[in-house]
Amino acid sequence: MDHETFAARVQALRGRLYRTAYLYLGSEADALEAVDEAVYQALRALRQLRQPEFFDTWLTRILLNECHRELRRRKRFTPAGEEALPETAGPDAYDSLPLKEAVRRLPEDLRAVIILRFFAGLSQAETAAALEVPQGTVATRQRRALALLRLELGEEGDI
Repeated sequence: MDHETFAARVQALRGRLYRTAYLYLGSEADALEAVDEAVYQALRALRQLRQPEFFDTWLTRILLNECHRELRRRKRFTPAGEEALPETAGPDAYDSLPLKEAVRRLPEDLRAVIILRFFAGLSQAETAAALEVPQGTVATRQRRALALLRLELGEEGDI
């Protein structure tokens, strides 16, 4: 893949990458920084991409690694007992505060599946590839996460 193709593919994915980073980090500035860093890391490692048809998943995985790195950094610098407050602006689908907080309280493995499946728009197979887990595991985590969200939000119907 040449640099022009890389730039075009990244431009097409930029919105989805930003939404994913924002949902993980809860801050517009941190999300933009994570996307920029992921694109930079992907450009540096472009020769390592063996199958260009998996570019979207590969770049999403790099972004997830950047988000996890930022969350670990925050944990080191956030005083014990205090939680960093996210900014309130963000993607439209995630603006509902009860949903936002309910998703944020999910265990990390379940939260990742919900963010990638429903907010980033990845298919079950793409989510499995991005998280490097079997597709059946993604389906199980999705069911568990949706059940927890229903309980937390007090809804008996489908989400």
